[in-house]
Amino acid sequence: MFEALGLSPADSTVYVAVVNHPKADIDQLVEATGLSQCQTRRALANLSGAGMVSRLPGRPIKFLAAPPDAAVGSRIAAIESDLWKAREAAQNLMEAHRAASRYILPDQSLEVLLGQDGVTQRVMQIQNNSRHQVRVFDKPPYAIPPGHNLESERRRLREGIRYRVIYTREAISWPGRLQSDVLQSVRQGELARVRPYLPVKMFLADERLAVISISSSKHVIDAAYIVHPSSLLDALITLFEDEWERGTPVCSNESEESHHDEARALLALLNSGLTDEGIARSLGWSARTTQRRIRALMEELGVNTRFQLGRSAQARGWL
Repeated sequence: MFEALGLSPADSTVYVAVVNHPKADIDQLVEATGLSQCQTRRALANLSGAGMVSRLPGRPIKFLAAPPDAAVGSRIAAIESDLWKAREAAQNLMEAHRAASRYILPDQSLEVLLGQDGVTQRVMQIQNNSRHQVRVFDKPPYAIPPGHNLESERRRLREGIRYRVIYTREAISWPGRLQSDVLQSVRQGELARVRPYLPVKMFLADERLAVISISSSKHVIDAAYIVHPSSLLDALITLFEDEWERGTPVCSNESEESHHDEARALLALLNSGLTDEGIARSLGWSARTTQRRIRALMEELGVNTRFQLGRSAQARGWL
């Protein structure tokens, strides 16, 4: 049963028997397993050495199994950890192979990923292997629901990785996205800007790799290119920096929490060029409530036009 965890068939059989027959002695375990006494003793010695079975004091000697979630779970976790390390080592070796081959095989600069799961897993792996910074063009559609990457990004930010993300108008108008995802990421240290439109979904890791979507479908991401160091990667980095310069910053000042959180959400959506109806859908308001909140904000900041509202909000660091 547990041969995949490094146990012999006899060890596995005896461990299951000890779990099912707590405080059994050797003779009882021989009867329960159908193994010889020699095989049973050898298996018990192996299991004791692995911490999966313990001997109880007294005569005859009886045995008690360690809880399976600890005994078996720890072995599974160790194997999974080793497999993850092997997978990372293989990926790093593949990158070294591509780098060595690139001068004689130009096609090695481009890799194709197929399948939504494959794209998602590879992006997560590249994110986890980033060394200095991550740059993202964020626009629908999404391989994973918005917000599901929040904890991974927080962990990498704590590790000192710099994140710069440019969101499209559609991305931040996704219902609930701005407050539950974008502003939370900004508070953790993400640098975020908004652009009305971006030409492609893109994930840049350092100056080493870029992932860009192949399909322009509005419904699913099932194929992507991975671009390795090349003139194409240089062009994608330049494209990001150009769009970054044009973007409108999204800021979050933690000293002004609840009221100003709502104001910043409203201002960011306004500044992206979204209509009042689009803002209402994004924030879960009615169109009338949206217009009333905009008027109230203009009165609070002492301005008469929406243009002046944006300028005043920027001066206060709300955008």
